[in-house]
Amino acid sequence: MSERILLAHGSGGRLAHDLIEKVLVKPLSNPLLDRLDDAAVLPGGGRLAFTTDSYVVQPMFFPGGDIGRLAVCGTVNDLSMVGATPLYLSLAFIIEEGLPLADLERVLVSVGDAAREAQVQIVTGDTKVVNQGSADGLFVNTSGLGRLAEGTEISGSGARPGDRVILSGTIGDHGIAVLSQREGIGFSTPLVSDCAPLNGLVAEMLQTGARVHAMRDPTRGGLATTLNEIAAQSKAGIRIEEEAIPVRREVQGACEMLGIDPLYVANEGKLVAMVHPEDAGAVLERMRRHRHGRDAAIIGEVRAEHPGRVVMKTALGASRIVDMLVGDPLPRIC
Repeated sequence: MSERILLAHGSGGRLAHDLIEKVLVKPLSNPLLDRLDDAAVLPGGGRLAFTTDSYVVQPMFFPGGDIGRLAVCGTVNDLSMVGATPLYLSLAFIIEEGLPLADLERVLVSVGDAAREAQVQIVTGDTKVVNQGSADGLFVNTSGLGRLAEGTEISGSGARPGDRVILSGTIGDHGIAVLSQREGIGFSTPLVSDCAPLNGLVAEMLQTGARVHAMRDPTRGGLATTLNEIAAQSKAGIRIEEEAIPVRREVQGACEMLGIDPLYVANEGKLVAMVHPEDAGAVLERMRRHRHGRDAAIIGEVRAEHPGRVVMKTALGASRIVDMLVGDPLPRIC
């Protein structure tokens, strides 16, 4: 651990995980927090799930979304990844002095549109203003509350050997869309963020009655980091196949140009699920009927071998370990 916080500590990579596990969680340790899932499942009646997240994306407006839509979708998705139905969100702004009022109004319209799309309500919030140069325009925090059906038990620690690994669609769209706006990179075909609420897709998956053991949305650090998180929490190995992973041609081309592996590029409208092998076909079929799961694919399986590791069969037939990066090649992406 560095003696000072680095930008890479917020990247979702190895440094971010070290910060969380070695610095942040230890003094606050309790059974709910120590699970390190996307949302905490609260004890007591009603089976509620609770989550919170902050958004510092730069730029705040990008192809396919903005910081407001990102905040709503990200929090809705974190609740959905434990199988909860999102109900209520809080919304807090940290605004830099000098931000054009029109930009704030534009973000608020986007927040309202995304909340209606996800069928959630913004029920409380807060606003703070800081000196010019202290907040880079606008930072947003959202917290969310959702309800779980009885019997729903989905956790990053739940993957079991034999489970099929299902990815809901193409990877890297969000990260490359934000980067293209930030750096002025143009594409012959417009590339937009995949930022979307996934609660509808998750509801369809669970309505099949399938044994869904684990789910995550691969945001910071991309698919590779998320699979490593699940492997570590579940103490199982995960084997994926490179040729089965859907990647848009524009994303693949941009990644090759920049020297970035699309496995590590952020997504904001995708999920990865570990599903019992007998149920995987039915789940995949139902996902492909939904607009946010049309490109869903089975990309691998959970194994008892190499616990805590992710291994990929490459297009050439070789195998390689897919580890977490120390940092993220694309900071400030969410």
